[in-house]
Amino acid sequence: MVTDPKRIVLILPCCIGDVILATATLMALRRAYPQAHITWAVGTWSKGVIEHHPLLDAVLDTGSQALPVKSISGFYQFVRQIRAGHFDLAVSLVRSPLMSAAVALSGIPYRAGLDSAGRGFGYNIRAKIDPNQPRHEADIYLDVPRALGLDVSGCIANVPVTAENVASVKGILAQAGITSPFIVINPTGGHNPGMTMDSKRWPPANFAELANRLASSFNAQLVLVGGPNDGDIVNAVAHNLQSPHFDLVGKLSFGQIAALANLSQIYIGNDTGMTHLAAAAGVSTVMILGPSDPQRYAPFTPNSLALWKPTAVDARGVAGGQAQDWDWSRDGIGVDEAEAKIRSFVTK
Repeated sequence: MVTDPKRIVLILPCCIGDVILATATLMALRRAYPQAHITWAVGTWSKGVIEHHPLLDAVLDTGSQALPVKSISGFYQFVRQIRAGHFDLAVSLVRSPLMSAAVALSGIPYRAGLDSAGRGFGYNIRAKIDPNQPRHEADIYLDVPRALGLDVSGCIANVPVTAENVASVKGILAQAGITSPFIVINPTGGHNPGMTMDSKRWPPANFAELANRLASSFNAQLVLVGGPNDGDIVNAVAHNLQSPHFDLVGKLSFGQIAALANLSQIYIGNDTGMTHLAAAAGVSTVMILGPSDPQRYAPFTPNSLALWKPTAVDARGVAGGQAQDWDWSRDGIGVDEAEAKIRSFVTK
């Protein structure tokens, strides 16, 4: 164990779901080093989900790229950024030889990081992992605190839900006439700076049918959420809804989405960063997975349900790229099974 580091940089720039899962590592670091100043080196796309985290002291914006060290200029800019922080411990959760080299050039004396197939050569405290062994991403990240000799028991994905965001969301819901109980539906996902994988999206018709059934069964209203560019897919769901619903697509901050989910009876979404955010906010969360294995990507929280029809998927996870032959009607979970499992989950 590195004794008494004063300044720590946690490195994971992208993407939202990964950053949320890495908050379990942040929890382990804060518990082990309560007096340390901890900075998260995170990309512009993802920083909003953690920049006000109570376990964090600062964020270092690494820019818009999923991997800021991928270009020559970006590489040296990142090295300058972390050199300027005068850190004495780096904790890198990035499986890239470029990131490993950048951290090696940073001058940081203790450099802990993932070593996947030898790509962690720049770290002097290495957590060796097998890229072809399916394991949960959050647990893989926790291998770095383990390599530091830290206790990781009980560390889960976690984000704060602030009283300010709860109050603002309650006001928005009141104006729309939404009262509890309500169900949050997010049919989006599969797009971020590091990846486009539309096959992760459960079909809109399925979401609409499931939402109609659950709204009727639980006497609940429906709230639809998504990002600013997700209007088309959300409209495809809304077009087939028979129950009253309210559209908040592109209208909420990350903190407000966490608060909205926290106020809901249940949150239902695809394998996407927003679903991980809802789960990390402590909400009863349902994640619908298709060509991504829940063994790797399910929410890393106790109060969540991963819906998946067991099928062959790439052992490397999303690193294997877009699933070319994926067919939801053939390979994915259906509405009937999803409804039955959600009913059991909600009433347990």
